[in-house]
Amino acid sequence: MADLKAAFESAVAGSKNLTERPDNATLLKLYALYKQATIGDNTEKKPGFGDMVGRAKWDAWNGLKGTSSDDAMQQYIDLVGSLS
Repeated sequence: MADLKAAFESAVAGSKNLTERPDNATLLKLYALYKQATIGDNTEKKPGFGDMVGRAKWDAWNGLKGTSSDDAMQQYIDLVGSLS
């Protein structure tokens, strides 16, 4: 568990130093996996239609409902690794 957490923190740091900016779909996936790994299931109120960015983020995070924190961390690590 400690190794996974350390690898996750390293991946988070590495995601800020990617040579190319990922596309929006990948950025949403990173956001959702990060939130799922650090907070858990989305319990926030869904943003209204006027907040398209907030709504896209909410939908991406909510799509991971039921994913364990460890699974989300591993998926995040794998995704950042594939982008490096």
